[in-house]
Amino acid sequence: LPLSGTKSEKDISDFFALGNGAKELKEQLAKMFTDLYSQTMMMLRSCEIDYENPPDISKSVVAVNGVPLGTQDNLFCITGGEGTGKSNYVGAILAGTLGEEQLPIEKTLGLEITANPKGLAVLHYDTEQSEAQLHKNLGKTLRRASLAAVPEYYHSLYLASLSRKDRLKLIRESMDLFHHRHGGIHLVVIDGIADLIRSANDETESIAIVDELYRLAGIYNTCIICVLHFVPNGIKLRGHIGSELQRKAAGILSIEKDDNPEYSVVKALKVRDGSPLDVPMMLFGWDKAEDMHVYRGEKSKEDKEKRKTDELVGVIREAFRNSFKLTYQELCDVLMREMEIKDRTAKKYIAYMKEQHILAQDINGNYQKGELCRT
Repeated sequence: LPLSGTKSEKDISDFFALGNGAKELKEQLAKMFTDLYSQTMMMLRSCEIDYENPPDISKSVVAVNGVPLGTQDNLFCITGGEGTGKSNYVGAILAGTLGEEQLPIEKTLGLEITANPKGLAVLHYDTEQSEAQLHKNLGKTLRRASLAAVPEYYHSLYLASLSRKDRLKLIRESMDLFHHRHGGIHLVVIDGIADLIRSANDETESIAIVDELYRLAGIYNTCIICVLHFVPNGIKLRGHIGSELQRKAAGILSIEKDDNPEYSVVKALKVRDGSPLDVPMMLFGWDKAEDMHVYRGEKSKEDKEKRKTDELVGVIREAFRNSFKLTYQELCDVLMREMEIKDRTAKKYIAYMKEQHILAQDINGNYQKGELCRT
């Protein structure tokens, strides 16, 4: 309290005796807490929503058929097993960011990649491949983008020779450096995110690395593509790092070998709006004449419906593993949680699964497994 400490100004009663009231006491307390939590107040100001000044809408960097997959301020995950063409697919995405005009989707293996007319930084960090292999892949990326030389804003870095701790330090500090050097960052690719931590099944480390990359995407207003070298389990990513990416990433694509071994098929596991099962499956394969992977179009509508049915049957079998029946709302909650979809999409899927006999209803309106789940 603003008292002199003399006999007549020593405690709260003297404070009120001087003519102060509850209002003045509250003001003193407010000032004291503001001073006490000065650092917290600074953080609060940066975190509080200013309704009169809405934030910029996150712009799409990577999309398919108009559906955003990779957006500014967000993580975008690409996953798949060995030999599926992930590195070449990533190279096609990078090629789309190296010019002033958007490349046709045939060049970018079916994806719509936002061009980079301002020459913002494009950063490619690889934790697995050797310097020689990365150099070879860089040549393919430039050829796909119809470029003879590496743009000064494009930086391809191999991190395999560094310790795991130093890899993250280099990523963090170089992002800041290149952000200021090039006036912003258009896209970041981290090929081998699991190699930034000791174990992909370490929950604490997995949460920390995904949180840190999500934070960096927000700070630099960019999209960070995280390439995960795991084969997914249906529409679910494996390991603790996979679970964290499933929660935090705005979009997830899985690359696997097609039934035709000459092709790889790209499937959406998560999209920002709607359902991944409604996104077309894209094909790409090696072309000897072009000496690179080329786009082979979309899989048929029948294949898309078969995938949708198979995935939903798997989800329903898992949902009813410990329950014989579920109410409509319980079923909605399970679908929203397991498939990372919104309420309206879950309701559409319930109607679809009734039509396809994946679900059945009893006389009380409760849901149980349908004929397709029993075969």
